[in-house]
Amino acid sequence: MKVTQEKLPASQISLEIEIPAADCKQAYEKVVKNLLRVANIPGFRKGKVPRQILLQRLGSQRIKAEALESLIQDSLKQALEQEELEALGNYRLSSDFEELLGQYSPEKELIFSASVDVPPQVKVSDYQGLSVTAEEIKYNPSQVDEFLEQNREKQATLVPVEGRPAQMGDVTVVDYSGKRTNVAEGEEEKISGAQATDAQVELKDGLFIADLLAGIVGMNAEESKEIPVKFPDDYPHEELSGVEAVFSVTLKEIKEKELPELDDDFAQDVSEFETMAELRESLESQFQEQAEQKTTKNIEDILLQELVKLTEVDLPLTMVEQELESILTQKAMQFERYGMDVKKIFTQELVNQMKQSTRPEAVQNLTQSLALLEVAKLESLKPEAEEVDAKIKEVTEQMPDRNFDPERLRDLITEDVTKEKVLTWLREKATVELVPEGSLAAENESETEEESPEEASEATVETSAEVVESED
Repeated sequence: MKVTQEKLPASQISLEIEIPAADCKQAYEKVVKNLLRVANIPGFRKGKVPRQILLQRLGSQRIKAEALESLIQDSLKQALEQEELEALGNYRLSSDFEELLGQYSPEKELIFSASVDVPPQVKVSDYQGLSVTAEEIKYNPSQVDEFLEQNREKQATLVPVEGRPAQMGDVTVVDYSGKRTNVAEGEEEKISGAQATDAQVELKDGLFIADLLAGIVGMNAEESKEIPVKFPDDYPHEELSGVEAVFSVTLKEIKEKELPELDDDFAQDVSEFETMAELRESLESQFQEQAEQKTTKNIEDILLQELVKLTEVDLPLTMVEQELESILTQKAMQFERYGMDVKKIFTQELVNQMKQSTRPEAVQNLTQSLALLEVAKLESLKPEAEEVDAKIKEVTEQMPDRNFDPERLRDLITEDVTKEKVLTWLREKATVELVPEGSLAAENESETEEESPEEASEATVETSAEVVESED
């Protein structure tokens, strides 16, 4: 069998395959023999149908079509083995099948063309000793106080208040009902969902509509009041954004929070530590470690951005589609964790829109991953078996109910650990300038403001592997 290769864009290989007449004959006879064995034709026992009767009843075109399909499949498989090509996904038949069927004769050779996606060639240049600037995240001692204060709030006791009006920080019990005041003809006055009885409302900025909070402040228990409200322009429910309304509110109870003391008893209630000193020490250590991890991530993110700029790769469509499927699967799993019905949400139209919008992310993910693996190959960076085993154990212990495919899980974990080693290697080899947190973001905003309309119109915008469960 003669095979002629031609490289195409997007890491495709075009294959022109010449199949000898003898192979065409063999494929045809194989189909006929199989049909003679299984065909059900009235008046004949299975396996006893004369060849000529079979050809008359089934028709030569049907038999030739089956033979041609088998011939294409088998010859493509043989061609890939012969040319030592690793195909990604299914082949694409370049020749028209109906034309091939018209040309196909068991007595003659057949020539057809198909294309396959192959793993892309990756070229990474000048990746050693990168020079980058990243934001440094520093530990702020106030984080400990804020954390403790948040937990004091959670442990607070609500104490009824008498003899004074409601004030910010209180927790109130109210009945309320809202209706529009700027009602257009034909619209309902009542606001759907804006009614409640015995609702507990904490008078704290950001927890309720600002105008409504301001109106409740100063009210006394058992007092009723009409409060004018304008919904914010950025209100989450678009149908209410900017809407003017009036809320009828009856204040039933006023309570204030009684916060516990920050003492050893409090430390024992909210943690495994016996003393407040031990709890503070642990929190300081955790926040310091978090700051260091965030700084490291900032450095690695910048290094990845630089590495992508130095990478040349022509991504095959198959890989991009697989990455898109992985991203959408992860999003679907997130929705399911929130209790949403994914089957209703993920319509075909939405899936197509999401694929289009996430394509730049998929391309970025693949380029980063391939670049890291190429550097690993060039620098002979390989994880130790113990590292991979430890990570596999960690993953399986975190998700004991999952039925993993052991081989695929090991491959994915090995790839992840390899990429982590490359990032560590790049960080150690790089020259890194650390700047204060927020300074790079401010600099980017400044550059955006200074960009001309012409430049803005010309600007273009454009991982860890998903753990795959076995199908068993």
